[in-house]
Amino acid sequence: MIPTLRYALRKLAIVGLGKSGLSAARALSADGAKVLVWDDNPDARQKAAEAGYTVVEPNENSWSDVDRVIWSPGIPHTHPKAHPLAQLAARLGKPMVCDVDLLCDANTQPFYVGITGTNGKSTTTALITHILKSAGQQAEAAGNIGIPALDSPTLGMTGTYVLELSSYQLELVPSLRLDVAVWTNITPDHLDRHGGMDGYVTAKRRLFQNQKYPSHAVIGVDDDYSARICAELIRQGGSQVIPVSVTRAVENGVYVKDGMLIDATGRRPQEICDLREMKTLPGAHNWQNAALAYAASRCRGVSLPRILDALRSFPGLPHRQQLVAVIEDVAFINDSKATNADAASKALGCYTDVLWIAGGKAKEGGIASLAPLFPRIKHAFLIGESANDFAAVLKAANVPCTISGTLENAVEQADEMADHGDTVLLSPACASFDQFRSFEHRGEVFMDIVHELEEDDDGEDGSAA
Repeated sequence: MIPTLRYALRKLAIVGLGKSGLSAARALSADGAKVLVWDDNPDARQKAAEAGYTVVEPNENSWSDVDRVIWSPGIPHTHPKAHPLAQLAARLGKPMVCDVDLLCDANTQPFYVGITGTNGKSTTTALITHILKSAGQQAEAAGNIGIPALDSPTLGMTGTYVLELSSYQLELVPSLRLDVAVWTNITPDHLDRHGGMDGYVTAKRRLFQNQKYPSHAVIGVDDDYSARICAELIRQGGSQVIPVSVTRAVENGVYVKDGMLIDATGRRPQEICDLREMKTLPGAHNWQNAALAYAASRCRGVSLPRILDALRSFPGLPHRQQLVAVIEDVAFINDSKATNADAASKALGCYTDVLWIAGGKAKEGGIASLAPLFPRIKHAFLIGESANDFAAVLKAANVPCTISGTLENAVEQADEMADHGDTVLLSPACASFDQFRSFEHRGEVFMDIVHELEEDDDGEDGSAA
């Protein structure tokens, strides 16, 4: 747990008692701060009270002398409508920050690498952390990747915090000052929370705030928004900018050509490795993740041989093109993390003869943007709220589809239809909240169903023998 001694004897309010809120309450209380907690959910308030925290309903009196408000990033504070407590904080002039800001403010000695973008954040975060640890460095991943920032181990001057940062968090981290800022890409997402695309881009761009020489900005430039931001940062000076591309050669940057990772940051381009050999990093989107992680790790001083060893040994992440099983030469892939069409396109682009399981709570734009990849789909099995809408789009494009309704039905139907060499791909292009607690829960259910099929297949083989 991170020491927060600079807040000792100060009064702070915490709004939202999920993982990050409770983590902040533990850390601040342990170091002598006076903490007032609140959650709109009565059950959460009761559990906090039973744990010994001071639950106080926020108002102008109870918040009159608080130093700042620790705000859960998941609670809207501007769009689509500001939460009443965000309005209260604004009226009283109380700064609103999240737990990541407390980490950065209270622990300034370590090296900080921050990663944001629409897609690829988690894989890039995990890969950078894996490379640093494989090189013998102290490194801890935290933030949006699932580990509350203040639950991280304390690192000294030689350690590195690798922070996955969502757009929600980036609006609440005024103390953020990254040594290496990594931007993966940007496509429309969470537009209701930011009042449109301009607000979303503005929130993400806070990744680069407070950066000064000799800090680095590592930027994927394969979409127009990202390319413009890269050009702006180069013009402004301050940080050292390293563009990264998987579609073209870039000057003074890192790029991928025909699967080959090339470092052009020196006097002449240098071939580094063939990314097609990295089995847990399939497809151009993962090549981008690898190129970004390579550049960030070089900025941290990791040698080339150490990086190559780590790329080869990277285990991959759960729910991101995770190979669950191969049953009678049919691969079952869990890509539950693909909660929008752009993310699903990355997986669809890696396979042919796809039995695609998709659907859930649809994001803006649905699956229309995936039309160029429809020829890869042998049959689609649709689940959740979006099933009928997705079926209409697919049928108009002459893609065979079945409205399965549930994930269990979809897996069983896909298994029955599959031929040798096919891929059963769960890549929903949707949020999970219509039928599941989270994308992790959805992926876990998928894996359980597939493992049951695998056991049934083993049993049949055994009885036949």
